[in-house]
Amino acid sequence: MTKQRFTPAYPAELRERGVRLFREHRADYASDTAAYKAIAPKLGCSPDSLRVWCQQAERDAGQRAGLTSAEKDRIKDLEREVRELRTANE
Repeated sequence: MTKQRFTPAYPAELRERGVRLFREHRADYASDTAAYKAIAPKLGCSPDSLRVWCQQAERDAGQRAGLTSAEKDRIKDLEREVRELRTANE
Protein backbone atom coordinates (compact mmCIF):
# COMPACT_ATOMS: atom_id res chain seq x y z
CA MET A 1 0.00 0.00 0.00
CA THR A 2 1.36 3.42 -0.92
CA LYS A 3 1.33 6.25 1.53
CA GLN A 4 -0.50 9.35 0.34
CA ARG A 5 1.55 12.51 0.81
CA PHE A 6 0.05 15.83 1.83
CA THR A 7 1.09 18.66 -0.42
CA PRO A 8 0.17 22.04 1.03
CA ALA A 9 -1.25 24.62 -1.36
CA TYR A 10 0.96 27.66 -1.02
CA PRO A 11 -0.55 31.05 -1.86
CA ALA A 12 0.53 32.64 -5.13
CA GLU A 13 2.02 35.59 -3.23
CA LEU A 14 4.33 33.27 -1.30
CA ARG A 15 5.47 31.52 -4.49
CA GLU A 16 6.14 34.86 -6.20
CA ARG A 17 8.04 36.10 -3.15
CA GLY A 18 10.14 32.93 -3.13
CA VAL A 19 11.02 33.28 -6.80
CA ARG A 20 11.88 36.96 -6.30
CA LEU A 21 14.09 36.18 -3.27
CA PHE A 22 15.87 33.44 -5.20
CA ARG A 23 16.55 35.73 -8.16
CA GLU A 24 17.77 38.56 -5.94
CA HIS A 25 20.08 36.43 -3.78
CA ARG A 26 21.23 33.70 -6.19
CA ALA A 27 24.62 35.38 -6.63
CA ASP A 28 25.27 35.13 -2.88
CA TYR A 29 25.49 31.32 -3.03
CA ALA A 30 27.85 28.86 -4.70
CA SER A 31 25.04 26.97 -6.47
CA ASP A 32 21.31 27.02 -7.10
CA THR A 33 20.89 24.13 -4.67
CA ALA A 34 22.62 26.06 -1.89
CA ALA A 35 20.37 29.04 -2.56
CA TYR A 36 17.22 26.88 -2.47
CA LYS A 37 18.32 25.29 0.81
CA ALA A 38 19.05 28.67 2.41
CA ILE A 39 15.97 30.56 1.19
CA ALA A 40 13.26 27.88 1.54
CA PRO A 41 13.25 27.70 5.37
CA LYS A 42 12.70 31.47 5.51
CA LEU A 43 9.50 30.94 3.50
CA GLY A 44 8.37 27.83 5.37
CA CYS A 45 8.54 25.54 2.36
CA SER A 46 10.85 22.80 1.16
CA PRO A 47 13.84 23.54 -1.06
CA ASP A 48 12.29 21.29 -3.72
CA SER A 49 9.09 23.35 -3.74
CA LEU A 50 11.10 26.53 -4.21
CA ARG A 51 13.08 24.89 -7.02
CA VAL A 52 9.88 23.87 -8.83
CA TRP A 53 8.43 27.38 -8.47
CA CYS A 54 11.60 28.98 -9.86
CA GLN A 55 11.77 26.59 -12.79
CA GLN A 56 8.10 27.18 -13.62
CA ALA A 57 8.66 30.94 -13.46
CA GLU A 58 11.51 30.51 -15.95
CA ARG A 59 9.22 28.50 -18.26
CA ASP A 60 6.53 31.16 -18.01
CA ALA A 61 9.10 33.83 -18.91
CA GLY A 62 10.34 31.83 -21.91
CA GLN A 63 13.79 31.27 -20.39
CA ARG A 64 13.38 27.49 -20.10
CA ALA A 65 11.85 24.84 -22.34
CA GLY A 66 8.58 23.27 -21.28
CA LEU A 67 4.90 24.00 -20.82
CA THR A 68 3.92 27.37 -19.39
CA SER A 69 1.38 27.63 -16.58
CA ALA A 70 -1.27 28.81 -19.05
CA GLU A 71 -0.65 25.80 -21.28
CA LYS A 72 -0.84 23.43 -18.31
CA ASP A 73 -4.13 24.99 -17.21
CA ARG A 74 -5.56 24.68 -20.73
CA ILE A 75 -4.57 21.00 -20.95
CA LYS A 76 -6.10 20.33 -17.54
CA ASP A 77 -9.36 22.01 -18.63
CA LEU A 78 -9.46 20.02 -21.87
CA GLU A 79 -8.82 16.74 -20.05
CA ARG A 80 -11.65 17.54 -17.62
CA GLU A 81 -13.96 18.31 -20.54
CA VAL A 82 -13.06 15.01 -22.26
CA ARG A 83 -13.82 13.09 -19.03
CA GLU A 84 -17.18 14.82 -18.71
CA LEU A 85 -18.06 14.11 -22.34
CA ARG A 86 -17.08 10.46 -22.02
CA THR A 87 -19.24 10.14 -18.91
CA ALA A 88 -22.16 11.84 -20.68
CA ASN A 89 -21.81 9.53 -23.71
CA GLU A 90 -21.90 6.42 -21.54
